[in-house]
Amino acid sequence: MSLAARLTRSPVPHEPDRAVEAAGRFASQPPEIRELLAGTAGCSPYLWGLMVQETGWLEAALAADPDAVLAGLLDEVRALPLDGLKSGLRQAKRRAALLIALADLGGAWPLERVTAALTDFADLCVDTSLKRLVAAEIARGKLPGLTEADAGTAGGMVALAMGKQGAHELNYSSDIDLIMLFDQDRFDEADFHEARSGFVKITRRMTALLSELTGEGYVFRTDLRLRPDASVTPVCISMEAAERYYESLGRTWERAAHIKARPCAGDIAAGWAYLDRLRPFVWRKHLDFAAIQDAHDMRLKIRNHKGLHGALALEGHDMKLGQGGIREIEFFTQTRQLIAGGRDADLRVRGTLEGLARLAAKGWVPQDVADRLSTDYRAHREVEHRLQMVNDAQTHKLPATAEGLDRIAHFCGWGDPAAWRADLTARLSRVSGLTEGFFQPGRPGTDNALPELPENAGEFVERWPHYPCLRSARAREIFNRLKPDLLTRLTAAPRPIEAFAAFDGFLSGLPAGVQLFSLFQANPQLIDLIIDITSVSPELAQYLSRNAGVLDAVIGGDFFQPWPGCAALQGALSAHLAALKDYERQLDAARAWTKEWHFRVGVHFLRGLIDAGEAGREYADLAEAVLAALWPHVVAGFAAKHGAPPGKGAVVLGMGSLGAGSLTAKSDLDLIVIYDADGVEASQGRRPLAARAYYARLTQALVTALTAPMAEGKLYEVDMRLRPSGNQGPVATSLQSFRNYQREEAWTWEHLALTRARPVAGDPALADEVEAFRRELLTDKADPGRVLAGVVDMRRRLAEARPARSAWDGKQGPGRGQDIELIASAAALIAASPATSVAEQLEAGVASGWLGADEAQALCDTYTLSRKVQGAARLISEAPLDPARLGEGGLTFLLRGTGAEDAAALEALLDQGRAKAAEVIEAVIARGPVEARDAD
Repeated sequence: MSLAARLTRSPVPHEPDRAVEAAGRFASQPPEIRELLAGTAGCSPYLWGLMVQETGWLEAALAADPDAVLAGLLDEVRALPLDGLKSGLRQAKRRAALLIALADLGGAWPLERVTAALTDFADLCVDTSLKRLVAAEIARGKLPGLTEADAGTAGGMVALAMGKQGAHELNYSSDIDLIMLFDQDRFDEADFHEARSGFVKITRRMTALLSELTGEGYVFRTDLRLRPDASVTPVCISMEAAERYYESLGRTWERAAHIKARPCAGDIAAGWAYLDRLRPFVWRKHLDFAAIQDAHDMRLKIRNHKGLHGALALEGHDMKLGQGGIREIEFFTQTRQLIAGGRDADLRVRGTLEGLARLAAKGWVPQDVADRLSTDYRAHREVEHRLQMVNDAQTHKLPATAEGLDRIAHFCGWGDPAAWRADLTARLSRVSGLTEGFFQPGRPGTDNALPELPENAGEFVERWPHYPCLRSARAREIFNRLKPDLLTRLTAAPRPIEAFAAFDGFLSGLPAGVQLFSLFQANPQLIDLIIDITSVSPELAQYLSRNAGVLDAVIGGDFFQPWPGCAALQGALSAHLAALKDYERQLDAARAWTKEWHFRVGVHFLRGLIDAGEAGREYADLAEAVLAALWPHVVAGFAAKHGAPPGKGAVVLGMGSLGAGSLTAKSDLDLIVIYDADGVEASQGRRPLAARAYYARLTQALVTALTAPMAEGKLYEVDMRLRPSGNQGPVATSLQSFRNYQREEAWTWEHLALTRARPVAGDPALADEVEAFRRELLTDKADPGRVLAGVVDMRRRLAEARPARSAWDGKQGPGRGQDIELIASAAALIAASPATSVAEQLEAGVASGWLGADEAQALCDTYTLSRKVQGAARLISEAPLDPARLGEGGLTFLLRGTGAEDAAALEALLDQGRAKAAEVIEAVIARGPVEARDAD
């Protein structure tokens, strides 16, 4: 489609005489093109000069599709030889500048297409120059070890486009900011200095070629000052040197700059690999709210340096750096990306408009704010382009005179300059209001008015400055801003002294404070959550002190959404781990991910969003998802050394509470690993193993993956004593041995244990086979007399080995959790039921006639109450439950959902339920197998 067919607007001529001259020069063009050319010439002396200089070329170009014309210009640049670059690039620049300006001014291209065209042209000019110069140095033998074939990748040299070029957002008369690097691994160590010297010379020649102003103009002003430690480093440095600098000395502004970094010329693949290695520096793994203050400080420094403070006035206003300007929107976007981009790769985009869209989609910026800022950003950038098009000046300042402002209004297509001024003023004010509220949000307590503290609270506050988290001046500065609001909230707690004491425990264990205090400052509601958590459980507060990063999840967008379920969790973790190639990183990532979800369940339980039963199911879902997602990586890592698993593979069975689908916050995982070598005697790998040894060591690898303490801690403790022959048996059992043992050697208690077994990870076909055998075995072993005899023996053994420790022991003792679980397993075995949960097993006992409905209900009610208490107790502490030592917050949490008003009432409820459960169990056992079978 021709340019004429795309036109939607035109500048208003500011100098009518020149407009008339332009219309006459291009009299053969269609009326709409003449209007565009006349308006452009009447506003821009620079563009009028290009029209005169390139009249012949322009006459033909105007009749064609502007995209095709630009593509042709790019092809001409690609074909330029080294000795033709100086003149050829300048001619191409004149023509590209004229074409892009007319497409912009006429509305044929939107802003994104305009900036992309400017960027594509800049990229190609840099790439062509760089490769021609490298090829020449290779031909002269000045780059050791390189051949003519290396010229296509510039011998490992790469130009990183920074700033607007990196984001494909170049402005009309933009400088280009480059960081020049080379891949040191392409050279022998002895040749390093010679290669670096060669690349430094090439860089200087390239920048001179692009920047030098000749009679034909210039190509691009080139700035190399964004490189690491620019005052002392050469203009081209090795990638390794740059990485070392950022790892040890990199600052927040350099992180922000690298959001937009992009290899634009030379060895593009090496450039992307370098940026990938730099990713941990740019994108922090935790939400980085401290970046807000860093960005705000940066803005103030820029304004102070440029003298941009004061009331908003259009005359001389800086559209880039001034109040409500372009940089405000860019900082607003980039800072939010820095905050959350370490956790969400979808936010790691370079363009400002795309960044705003992604932030809105993820809930980090309100949609209406993102839409408003996007619209205003486009309008700001158009004004910026008009300022630069007047005389091809790299300026962002509005004219200082009324006449100059009128010119820009006309250039923007406004016939009424006063209306344009009003529109621009309103837009600048609007942007300033939206962004300033982000960088300097209204912070409670910023007047430093401290509340009156409760008696004895002051002694806690006096200790705080001496804690490790307040060592740094930055941490103290943020905490002091936070302190009035924090003290107000602690003072308002139902039991303020308990709240102060609990928060003191949390603060004392915190190793560093800047990130967390910044998080609190940006999200004051988190303070209330911390007060809730620390008031309930000093132990949980200590956990948070050492793992404060889990608070990121609270503000991550979907923290309070409904539970996704095991399958969705497994899919999410599997995708997360698949993106990491290193096994150690996968294990650490699994730990960090699991902690966040574990914390989520705990917070929901603590806040009353779910009850103990739901919490138990969610903890079990999480454990199963972790096992299912991690198992393939354990197998893959082991197989890399010892070959693929022999035969059909292995399956992991969840036993006990995991098999029953109900865990507490502190539950171990009871596991069994069963394999089927299917007649294959050994693996086929670099270090082959016999099948039995293979699966034994694979099981040990799984246990290590779950239990090894790493940077992110442990995943779970694992108990494998329920495997055949207990601790005396092999850690992994072949399917045939498992079948033989269960049929011929296993004790009744081992059959009872299998009533709560289910596959949670491993080969699906083998899992189905194991489950089919389990069901078959339950049917074969459904002998009430034998089962009851086993139950009696097991109860006796448990009573001798594990008597109840206290009245609050919910597990051991007659009528308590373990006793009821034993009867439920017996009910499932007698009924040959595949059910694994206590409630469903008791229902199976009723359906088979072994239990009466009222008996099952009594057992179920007592078990449910016991699990409520046990679930709450395990979230509060690992120590034996003692309500007298919980504090008010912990006791309130313990009582919630039990129907008890106080600890004494709850104890009475438990005693009453246990007595009834014990009575039912004794009666069932006393009836014997015949009466039990015949019971109604």
